[in-house]
Amino acid sequence: MKKRLDFYTGKLTLQQIVAGMNAASRNARRLFADAQTLFNAGTYPSSAALAILSIEEAGKISILRELSLSSNEKEIAEVWKRYRSHGSKNSQWILSELVAKGARSLDDLRPIYDTESDHPYVLDQVKQISFYTDCLGKAHWSEPAEVIDKNLAKTLLIIASVHSDHSDITIQELELWVKHLGPVWKSTDSAMKEALIHWYADMQRHGLKPQGRNDMEHFIRFGVRNSTERA
Repeated sequence: MKKRLDFYTGKLTLQQIVAGMNAASRNARRLFADAQTLFNAGTYPSSAALAILSIEEAGKISILRELSLSSNEKEIAEVWKRYRSHGSKNSQWILSELVAKGARSLDDLRPIYDTESDHPYVLDQVKQISFYTDCLGKAHWSEPAEVIDKNLAKTLLIIASVHSDHSDITIQELELWVKHLGPVWKSTDSAMKEALIHWYADMQRHGLKPQGRNDMEHFIRFGVRNSTERA
């Protein structure tokens, strides 16, 4: 018997990528439901840990979407590395905090992807102390039941509920993503923003997004406005 899992690190077809994205989405929802059950039972450390696992599973979706745009072996290997990195998968957990602090535009959300930021590792550390005892700081013994309280578990549950709320992705959706984002991937910000606008419009034409206003264009051009502000 092999001592380690045989991790795949090669190229995938769009159909295989969609299957992986939807599998991650389903598992994120399952982990969230389990976390909610444990929270209701008052088992806050385990609830918090499973909420974080749910966030990490949901984080795989955007990484796999990037895999659809990776063309050479080096890029593909790097995406797979991030796919299996806890830090990369939970980088988006601070979205709620950024919005609470006033983030309203795409540019305001840049800290999510800042490679110099420590926020992905903070969440991983919270997961560790939710599961395990350890000796920290000045020889202080950390015990999950003492460091993870109801409020922290509830906060992580709310974040997990947002990130795990994904509808199934179709092959056509990913094909349109590659069509519009592929030619400008990792180019200029302005080119990628325009590609996102055209991708969303194409999704609307194919009935994959609601008709009417191009919400992606509105978000990129104007950001998120408060209900009291005039559009």
